[in-house]
Amino acid sequence: MSGKHKNIDPGKMVYTFAMGTKKLYDFLDHNPACAIYPVDYTNDPYLIARIDNMVCINNAIEVDLFGQVASEASVGRNISGTGGQLDFILGSFDSRGGRGYVALASTLTKKDGSLESRIVPGLLPGTIVTVPRSIAFTIITEYGKFNLKGKSTWERAEGLINLAHPNFRDELIKEAGKFKIWRNSNKIS
Repeated sequence: MSGKHKNIDPGKMVYTFAMGTKKLYDFLDHNPACAIYPVDYTNDPYLIARIDNMVCINNAIEVDLFGQVASEASVGRNISGTGGQLDFILGSFDSRGGRGYVALASTLTKKDGSLESRIVPGLLPGTIVTVPRSIAFTIITEYGKFNLKGKSTWERAEGLINLAHPNFRDELIKEAGKFKIWRNSNKIS
């Protein structure tokens, strides 16, 4: 990775903080290919958008059938801070050729060993929306990927249900029906 095709800071690996081993710190120390800048520069969505073909990859706690991405807290339980996820999703959304990915496992294993879907009908109270549905991009699970950009609400529901673990799809379809975002023409793959 050379960065030679970047529109901004060509040839530089730009970062705002680093934490790791001595090997990492030795690599960064006086390395002309590395540039540390303040977070208001590195996470500025308008600067990010100026980078052609910007790709951002983030994680999430859960995604609802409308395409809202929760990456910070679920039902009042704080997991993480907001970080730069929204900044990078916004920037990649507006980047020429840009792509924004949110990757998550379709399930989590609870303490009792049972599975819980991370593709959910709707976000419950106390869950923080990190990325609103209007700019959510491509969601990825082990069952595939689905690009939400420009899709209707019922198309989003169908695409996201296809990313859910098969054990949860029927229930998600029922819930989508209750929300009136499932049509008889929808097909599950």
